[in-house]
Amino acid sequence: MDFTFTEEQQAAVEAAKAVFADTPPDAVPSPALTSRAVADDFDRTLWNTLAQSDLLGLLIDPEHNGAGLDAIALCLVLRESAKVVARIPLLENSAATHAIQAHGSTELKQRTLPASARGELILTVAANGRTGHDPAELAVTARQDPNDHSWTLDGTQTAVPWAHNADLIMVPAHTPEGRTVLAAVHRTQDGLTLADQYSTNGERLGELHLDSARIPATDVIDSEDAWNQLRNLLTTGTCALALGLGEAVLAMSSDYTSKREQFGHPVATFQAVAVQAADRYIDLRAMEVTLWQAAWRITTATDGALPATGDVAVAKIWASDGVRRVVQTAQHLHGGFGADTDYPLHRYHAWAKHLELSLGPAAAHEETLGTLLAAHSLS
Repeated sequence: MDFTFTEEQQAAVEAAKAVFADTPPDAVPSPALTSRAVADDFDRTLWNTLAQSDLLGLLIDPEHNGAGLDAIALCLVLRESAKVVARIPLLENSAATHAIQAHGSTELKQRTLPASARGELILTVAANGRTGHDPAELAVTARQDPNDHSWTLDGTQTAVPWAHNADLIMVPAHTPEGRTVLAAVHRTQDGLTLADQYSTNGERLGELHLDSARIPATDVIDSEDAWNQLRNLLTTGTCALALGLGEAVLAMSSDYTSKREQFGHPVATFQAVAVQAADRYIDLRAMEVTLWQAAWRITTATDGALPATGDVAVAKIWASDGVRRVVQTAQHLHGGFGADTDYPLHRYHAWAKHLELSLGPAAAHEETLGTLLAAHSLS
């Protein structure tokens, strides 16, 4: 498979490198070790810079002021953002706008896409469900009024990223008929309340309560494909974040072990250290190739084509297990510095654990893959 990037994709990643070069990891607050997260968990200055660089509308069509690129370009940019642990909802915002563009009403597109590309409207997705392992669409119920076709939402979604910063939250919900719909819910919607939650990396999350929240039909996407495609894109983007973070951590370990001396020699020259670093390099390359396979499958998905779910599951298995091994090895090679909460490695480790579990750990995707393989063998 030829994974050579197009000129447009390469231009996007070069623009991202230029933007994130001015965002050193040292500027990122450490994750909270108590129930109190960082005061400002959203880097609005960086967000505005991304908007000025035309990187917020990567997946939005040119008719809506976007770049008209694909999931591969988005993953390239996400990879760079993770290297500096950027505090921005780039993945969630991009995935939400992609779902609206592909399946939303004309009114919803016109109201959200141009403003999102300019950085004026922020979107996120309630994708983790009640525990992070249950299907997210089971957490909220949706009933449609037969008279005006509006929808009423009830239920609770936990661990919603960027819920307190976003203007619109894409909420999956299940209908009495067993369908899944996607509702674009405004943060100030009547019947919606938000409670604070905090992740292991100190990120401020939201517990979203919906009590008879009435959503107009134009703001609800009634398509099973919309939720499946959105979830696959979010999962693949999470793999890109894990890859970028892992690469930054391995580079950090390489730099440290080349300077740290023991018995008169850099510890990087010891065989035990070199072997562990080599194993983690192999992990990262496996994470990379499975990521691009999944991103390519999403990008080229058409009617009658092979589904992307299997490739996405494989990519997330490698991302979850791989990034965990990379940060654990880094902690070991750094010795006492790895346990220092003021040292940058600590927050990378916390973010790696967050990414490992987001949208399902490796075990959950292994079950998905097993189910797909079993269905294929029976057919």
